[in-house]
Amino acid sequence: MLFNSIDFAIFLPIVFLLYWFVTNKNLKLQNLLIVIASYVFYGWWDWRFLSLIVFSTLVDYTIGIYLGKETKTSKRKILLWISILVNLGFLAFFKYYNFFLDNFITAYSFFGHPLDARSLNIILPVGISFYTFQTLSYSIDVYRNKLEPTKNLIAFGAFVSFFPQLVAGPIERATNLLPQFYKKRTFVYHNAVNGLRQILWGLFKKMVIADNCATVVNTIFDNHQDYSGSTLVLGAVFFAFQIYGDFSGYSDIAIGTARLFGFNLMQNFAFPYFSRDMAEFWRRWHISLSTWFRDYLYIPLGGSRGSKTKVIRNVFIIFIVSGFLHGANWTFIVWGLLNAIYFLPLLLTNNNRNHLEIVALNKKWPSLKSLLLIVLTFGLTTLAWIFFRAETITHAFLYIKGVFNKSLLSIPEVRPTNVLILLVVFIGIEWLGRRDEYAIETLGFKWKRPIRLGFYYALVILILLFSRNEKTFIYFQF
Repeated sequence: MLFNSIDFAIFLPIVFLLYWFVTNKNLKLQNLLIVIASYVFYGWWDWRFLSLIVFSTLVDYTIGIYLGKETKTSKRKILLWISILVNLGFLAFFKYYNFFLDNFITAYSFFGHPLDARSLNIILPVGISFYTFQTLSYSIDVYRNKLEPTKNLIAFGAFVSFFPQLVAGPIERATNLLPQFYKKRTFVYHNAVNGLRQILWGLFKKMVIADNCATVVNTIFDNHQDYSGSTLVLGAVFFAFQIYGDFSGYSDIAIGTARLFGFNLMQNFAFPYFSRDMAEFWRRWHISLSTWFRDYLYIPLGGSRGSKTKVIRNVFIIFIVSGFLHGANWTFIVWGLLNAIYFLPLLLTNNNRNHLEIVALNKKWPSLKSLLLIVLTFGLTTLAWIFFRAETITHAFLYIKGVFNKSLLSIPEVRPTNVLILLVVFIGIEWLGRRDEYAIETLGFKWKRPIRLGFYYALVILILLFSRNEKTFIYFQF
């Protein structure tokens, strides 16, 4: 079920009313309703894959119980590895089986030994990466004794399948989200209004910014050989805003929806395109995944401790794995590799924590130096996004080759005036609201009420005017 669909517009109020007016006096019933609603939400796409969520839930719930009882380190490690292998095994099969098979056939044929093997017609379950990493955080934290194993199967099932963030994050830690299912929730009007405001902003990002940018991006990327360098730059820039509006828009809707039900999810994006270097960008982009890799892969590998060689190794491992997680294509691996190259000099020179505060924190405008750094960082990020968007490595290099020629200084052939105006408005609003968790969290609070309400209604009208047909979210395929 898509957030930007009529189905969800009907589904959400029904669940909301049942949650607060029918099951509100019984915590177990509330949690059970969340499980049922989450399974309906996920099963709306393809009910057959509900078995994966149920199986993953039962495996990690059982592993947690046994980890709580077991004291021997060797047996605890075995239990942890069962959880890791089961979860990553499903992920590897559905997401990477054909990728590895095709590359194995290619490599085998290279040495003059053709191999007759057929790929499988495998459907990738929506959101499998997200709930896999979420449930893994539970097993790992229980193993590390950072979390007491739960004996409440319904609460754990609700944690794994919580529908607002089930298919595209944020990837919640068990230490943050699971305890919220143990506590009685009470309706707080202010939190609900805040949630609705964040949902509105998320829908604007997705349906107005991302989907309208997508129309331009698809035209340019699919016909890159026919366009000038300046037009190709426009396509890459529009894709940067498409993926940001699409993914952060989903996160905003998810976080806002969770607030309607009394839950607090972590911030997943913190205005990343205002970053002044790549280290700051990765602290602000897809925060839930970046911190997951930091805590469960980078630090266990040694982090930034040890020799320069090990530090370099760790950085490249973290970014290449992150790239590979995004999809079974060499383009994503190159994307991750390129970001590692961007990040490494900052880490090796101890400049990776230079910009911990939001840019121009107590000022209206950035300094010239900050502005130049923002533009440079955005340019490097956009260059990497070309590999992310391209169908193949060859496609990406041909696209980049097309950028760097004499036509780079020409006027773009594609001139989507409406979308450009929308982007300028969007960037302006994001800049004004950059100190908050999301752009319109407190924007306009000092305005007169009619003006503030007019602003909200204007966003609604823009969503209705510029929204395209229901388009899936980009990260559903990851």
